[in-house]
Amino acid sequence: MTEPEEDDSKLRSGIQSIEVGFKLLQALAASPRAMMLRDLAAAADMNPAKAHRYLVSFQRLGVVAQDPVGGRYDLGPFALQLGLAGLNRLDPVKKARPVLSQLRDEIDQTVGIAVWGNHGPTIVHWEESSHPVTVSLRLGDVMPMLNSATGRLFGAYLPKQQTRALVERELAERGRDDLPDLPRSPADYDAVCAEVRARGAARIRGGVLPGINAFSMPVFDANGHVAMALIALGAQSVFDAEWGGAVDRRMRDVARRISSELGYLDGSPTHGADDSKGASR
Repeated sequence: MTEPEEDDSKLRSGIQSIEVGFKLLQALAASPRAMMLRDLAAAADMNPAKAHRYLVSFQRLGVVAQDPVGGRYDLGPFALQLGLAGLNRLDPVKKARPVLSQLRDEIDQTVGIAVWGNHGPTIVHWEESSHPVTVSLRLGDVMPMLNSATGRLFGAYLPKQQTRALVERELAERGRDDLPDLPRSPADYDAVCAEVRARGAARIRGGVLPGINAFSMPVFDANGHVAMALIALGAQSVFDAEWGGAVDRRMRDVARRISSELGYLDGSPTHGADDSKGASR
């Protein structure tokens, strides 16, 4: 005789004790250092005796470790294994695509994703708005380093030795082009990159194509490296390119969300063009 199937509501209810104990792990993950029992219990909003019982079980499973000298608690070896397994299964572009579709619908602007390829910032995903702009960009196209928001973004956050050759080549080829705000020297480009890092984003108004505005936002991985760039562009007549405007704010929210899902914590080191060896800023 087969056992009756559990009611769907019971299956969905979960196990409350696991959810309660998980608050301790969340507190440890959010802390920059190991924690005393009293502080950990307070952060998880439970009394120390109850927290200790959970921690004993977590220690047996390797999820939590305790310093035998100071008695402080920290994440254990199995927690590290879980984290690494999750990171190894992450595909940043795959993670971003559904979120980007929602962003496109919310701001009604053309959006895309670029990654750093062998030849520079490369478009790997593209979604048009209800009023698409007439551009010649296609999947696989490489964006210029000097006068595209995406090129400037990667120039700002990647180590200099990774971008220097492309930047110097464009300076030699396009140094006399009659375009607004086009860097004319390595020093000019370094100043542009410094502003991008200060703003946390890159913006172009009519730089690549006349009458087209664009924002590019960095998405960071768990190591604080830029994993990809989110792009939004549109005609100047309908694209809000103001810092702090609707497009800027919403893109930042999406970039932060994806970065968080990739394991990035605010305050993690990021690597920029002012650091030729790739050390953290």
